[in-house]
Amino acid sequence: MARRLAVLAALILATFAQIHPAAAQEKARVDLVKVHSPAIASNLEGNPADRTVYVVTPPGYDQHPDKRYPVVYFLHGYFVEPKAYAELFDLEAALTGAGAAGNDVIFVMPDGFSKHRGSFYSNSPTTGNYEDFVAHDLVAWVDAHYRTLARRESRGLAGHSMGGYGAMRVGMKHPEVFSSLYVMSAGGGSVKLITREMAERAQADDGTVDLSAPVGGVQGDLAQLAAWSPDPQRPPNFINAGLLADGAIDPVVQARMAANSLIGMLPQHIRELQQYEAIMLDVGDKDGLATDSRAMSSELTRFGVVHKLEIYDGGHGDKVKDRLRSAVLPFFAAHLDR
Repeated sequence: MARRLAVLAALILATFAQIHPAAAQEKARVDLVKVHSPAIASNLEGNPADRTVYVVTPPGYDQHPDKRYPVVYFLHGYFVEPKAYAELFDLEAALTGAGAAGNDVIFVMPDGFSKHRGSFYSNSPTTGNYEDFVAHDLVAWVDAHYRTLARRESRGLAGHSMGGYGAMRVGMKHPEVFSSLYVMSAGGGSVKLITREMAERAQADDGTVDLSAPVGGVQGDLAQLAAWSPDPQRPPNFINAGLLADGAIDPVVQARMAANSLIGMLPQHIRELQQYEAIMLDVGDKDGLATDSRAMSSELTRFGVVHKLEIYDGGHGDKVKDRLRSAVLPFFAAHLDR
């Protein structure tokens, strides 16, 4: 009798699992953690060194304590904090779906926000050294606290908009840390020179940040100047906007801005980029940054850096959620060692 009941129970459980597969399927887990970054500490803007980081572990992570995983690092865009991207992506569902397809990865998204809404993942005494935070502090912390495959061949770096700029910037300097790059709708690709109007507006700013202000405008200018033209002797924003007494723009400041464009940096890092297993660029055909992405692809081709560029039907942000699931995660599944 007991044996018959056991068999009946097993049949009921099997039937339930067939009818309700989602109930039987393990889910990804989203952890919201704080990572202390010595690289960001003591910056002039007062950006906190304790950074919020989303870490998503794949389905089955807790049930398989001996298994280690590749890691995808994702850098968010300008103006918004990582929470907005986490909600847009629905990270639990996205990584659960990837796991169901056999593409188990740990997904990490750090906070790249700053006083002026974006660090551009650059090193600056004004903002703090966000590039070093991503490439060193963050990677070391994740390897120490999660079961990662702690080698470059199992690490990928991606980002969207400002984060796409950051992925290429950090990536071209740190092939010893990452092995594959996915650059989405990268901002900051082309050379941005300071106009007199921009310089006057930035120089007149009193340091008060209006978080209700729309994207762009003086906040965007201040963010880029803080990242690329810092000046510790010029409070309250600690930037050099380049405005000279005669109304001209300081050529040194113009040179700094040009040097921090992706196009400007690329020729100095050809050997580093050639070490990558795979590099992917994508952008929507209606995105205002499509021209920059095409120019970056042309320069990579000119210097013999193997890569792919995909131009899809869409704008700057309307397809990002779908692209993460249909393109970004499968790309890393194909190129990261397991």
